[in-house]
Amino acid sequence: MVCESWKSKLDTYLDGEVSEQEMRGFDAHVKDCSSCSSDALSRVQMKRAIHVAGKRFTPSAEFRKRMQHSVAPVRRRNFRLGWMLSSAAAAILVIGMLSLPYLRNRSGKDDVFSEIADLHVATLASSSPVDVISTDRHTVKPWFQGKIPFAFNLPELQNSEFTLLGGRMAYLEQTPGAHLVYDVRKHHISVFIFQERSLQAGLYTSTFSPAKLTFNTETWTEGGLRYFVIGDASPADIANLAKLFKGTS
Repeated sequence: MVCESWKSKLDTYLDGEVSEQEMRGFDAHVKDCSSCSSDALSRVQMKRAIHVAGKRFTPSAEFRKRMQHSVAPVRRRNFRLGWMLSSAAAAILVIGMLSLPYLRNRSGKDDVFSEIADLHVATLASSSPVDVISTDRHTVKPWFQGKIPFAFNLPELQNSEFTLLGGRMAYLEQTPGAHLVYDVRKHHISVFIFQERSLQAGLYTSTFSPAKLTFNTETWTEGGLRYFVIGDASPADIANLAKLFKGTS
């Protein structure tokens, strides 16, 4: 089949581990191929389920205690070596504890951006990317009333290169929000809006960047809301759309 060569690299594409040229080729193919887009969507959902399941279960204190006893040194002649190793382990533990807040904060931010990227890719791969289809902001904005616990404004696009395609509901860390989809020169851009207070504490900084992401992004907080703009459009286009949103408040 013609799509077999694409599907063999689909997981690599979804993980963002292909070149920029291949990424653009995949983006174009997934948009036009219903089979590959459906396969991509199911894989994104599976990755998301695995990611959530991996955080759901933690070993009990009793299990940790049993494991510690099973690996504890029992020979007296190894006491000196065990003391040296314990000292080294203690030093490593102290360093680890000092760096843990930074690592946890950074990991949380990266996880959020990865989830935002997954939501964007899933939308591109979906046969119905938006639930309310309209280029009129006065039609799209009212659609969200009663569906999310906050209100937001949409920018006027007259005399701009952007086109509003519609919107849909989105969930980030089980928090409901708005997902708007825009088009600029055949590139789709997602704009996500969530309540800042409902997201993890690590997001309360004004700006941050993902450690590794193939999409161009911009994020900011304003009026108690957290905005994410993400897509494969140029950094200038991402910045310009973000600027239009910033001017709505």
